[in-house]
Amino acid sequence: MEYRVEELAAAAGVAVDTVRFYQSQKLLEAPVRRGRVAWYDDGHLERLRRIRDLKRQRLTLEQIRRVLARPEEQPLLQALVEESRGGQLFTRRELAAASGVPEPLIGAAVSAGLLEPVQLDGEARFSEADVEMARSGLRILEAGFPMQELLALAMRHRDHVAALCEGAIDLFDAHVRQRGARDGDAEAISEAFRALLPQVTILVARHFQRTLVGRALERLEHADAREALAAAVAATESARLEVAWR
Repeated sequence: MEYRVEELAAAAGVAVDTVRFYQSQKLLEAPVRRGRVAWYDDGHLERLRRIRDLKRQRLTLEQIRRVLARPEEQPLLQALVEESRGGQLFTRRELAAASGVPEPLIGAAVSAGLLEPVQLDGEARFSEADVEMARSGLRILEAGFPMQELLALAMRHRDHVAALCEGAIDLFDAHVRQRGARDGDAEAISEAFRALLPQVTILVARHFQRTLVGRALERLEHADAREALAAAVAATESARLEVAWR
């Protein structure tokens, strides 16, 4: 069966602009043109419905591109999204209300790549983790950190973390995912990811905390300040680091 773009969009339950956007992103093949009319077929419709379903599962466009190119990766990608973005989703306005952070500041964090919303029905949505990060950032700013300098430092951290994560993903891909793919056990790959993610998070968070505390103690020259920080560190160390994954 053949469809004009309006008919294709209606059959897939999306907007015409969405069809054209997916074409521009190379997620949907170009239609066949006869004269001045672009014609789509059932293959386009099936692909469009698949993209729509993956979007509803909160996969990003890049993740969708990977799933369409390599279907065997879908269980791992779904596990990643479920574990890292589980729970309630918030619009930008709802995120501002829940965190106490003004919308313009949230916009600045998004532009800097510090908050990464998912696109759902054409609108940016944020997770509960984003609410927690926004609240923490606000508390740090309220302590007297200059916003521009703090943003610059956060962006440096973002770049270093991105590079580190790429290396970690390479290791997972080489030593876990590919073994599971050879065995044809997609569920084992997902379970391995679910088991490893909280452990890696604890490892990285604890190492960062200990390094930060150690460097801070080294740089304090006044005994009074050192004793005060040592007391704060003792209280922090007595608290348990909670890493919960739904």
